[in-house]
Amino acid sequence: MMQKEIQGLEQTIHSQYSNIAGMVVQKNGKTLYEGYLNGYTAGNAAHVYSVTKSVFSVLIGIAVDRGDLESLDRKVLDFFPDYAVKTGERTIQKVTIRNLLTMTAPYKYDTEPYEMFFASQNPIRDALDLLGGEKPVGEFHYSAIGGTHILSGILAKATGKSVLAFAAEHLFAPLGISVLQSITLKSAEEHFAVMNDRNTRGWVVDPQGNSMASWGLFLTPAEMAAIGQLYLDGGTWNGKQIVSKKWIAESTREQSRWGNLAYGYLWWVIGEGCFAALGDGGNVIYVNPKKGMVIAIVSLFVPDAKDRIEWIKREIEPMFEG
Repeated sequence: MMQKEIQGLEQTIHSQYSNIAGMVVQKNGKTLYEGYLNGYTAGNAAHVYSVTKSVFSVLIGIAVDRGDLESLDRKVLDFFPDYAVKTGERTIQKVTIRNLLTMTAPYKYDTEPYEMFFASQNPIRDALDLLGGEKPVGEFHYSAIGGTHILSGILAKATGKSVLAFAAEHLFAPLGISVLQSITLKSAEEHFAVMNDRNTRGWVVDPQGNSMASWGLFLTPAEMAAIGQLYLDGGTWNGKQIVSKKWIAESTREQSRWGNLAYGYLWWVIGEGCFAALGDGGNVIYVNPKKGMVIAIVSLFVPDAKDRIEWIKREIEPMFEG
């Protein structure tokens, strides 16, 4: 790799993508580039926002492989027998795990009530209250926060373990990913302070102790790249099958569609066999199986962050694929 090209890449980051905290580029399992900015080092994790969803998809896949979850077509309410369905509510009774994974569950709102979920004392119950309604099951309806989090309660009930304990045993420890603690946020001020602290490590939990399925995970670029490499390598890590090839194939092919965007099981399907985990601010795990490439980018939150996928395809891939 020419030093001049690396300098050009880093100049582009500084001038156009200045909220990037770290980036790792791998080809055929070898690290070709690793760089850090904004005071971050290899040891600092950052909040990866909705990349959390794709990591959660891996955990659901492991639970399916192990038989803890026997079918994605199980009804969501099967896992919440104490939840009282309101009179006349029929749609909620049709919603399945698959609907939550593919963003095809309906909700009783047009704009998701973010602040309500962040302040909620029981976000899974509140998400169930908003599930269903007049819209049909099966149409794409992106759930950034609440609906997706229902999966956390399902996974905990299906495995009999906390999500963090299950993840630590079956995914994080084998891959060398360090998510050692649950993070409790008691106020909006605490929320913002933690999200901007480069020394924070862990996974945010709701008041019931459920790890957030839709956000709240802190990872380093190398840890994100490890998730991408696991999927690139058909679910094996150091000779051990962590998650099945079947799950990877299913979760990274088109299962639903939003306009010209394709979606798998909590993964975005980019086309040409590529797929990605995408989080607010420009957090990315990008996987191109044909080229053997994994690109992980950790970014600090800024509103309306510049698109990373186009940049990856236009500049970063060609630079490292030779």
